[in-house]
Amino acid sequence: MDDTTLQMTALESIPFFAGLDREDLENILRIGQPASFDPGRAIVQKGDPGDAMFILTKGAAQVDVGGRYHDLKPGDFFGEMAVIAGRKRMATVKAVDAVEAIRIPADGFQAFLLDHPAVAVTMLRSLVERLREVQERLDAWIGA
Repeated sequence: MDDTTLQMTALESIPFFAGLDREDLENILRIGQPASFDPGRAIVQKGDPGDAMFILTKGAAQVDVGGRYHDLKPGDFFGEMAVIAGRKRMATVKAVDAVEAIRIPADGFQAFLLDHPAVAVTMLRSLVERLREVQERLDAWIGA
């Protein structure tokens, strides 16, 4: 599979972009930039500016949220809140293997959303689902 096909497949697998037509996905890819990270290298650090989201296309990464870890594989994404809120990162994400990713900068993506409100609505639905998952994990963790 070539890089463009891998990137398109990764975009199609993300709930944010579920149901988008090929033209919208291609426009998102045009906003995105390829990014590579060596094993052990931080992709983002807690406290960094939240200026982009990332979609893994190759390799594996690990999210560290205050000593709680979550593994990422190709097709997984992180930093989606950064493209909306632009606040500081709440977690560190490190490459476990050599990682290839699509970096979608917040400013370019926000401009895209203004021109494509249906994408924004789909993304909001997905964010709500992710927040619910986090709440369920917190409830289970604290025994609520």
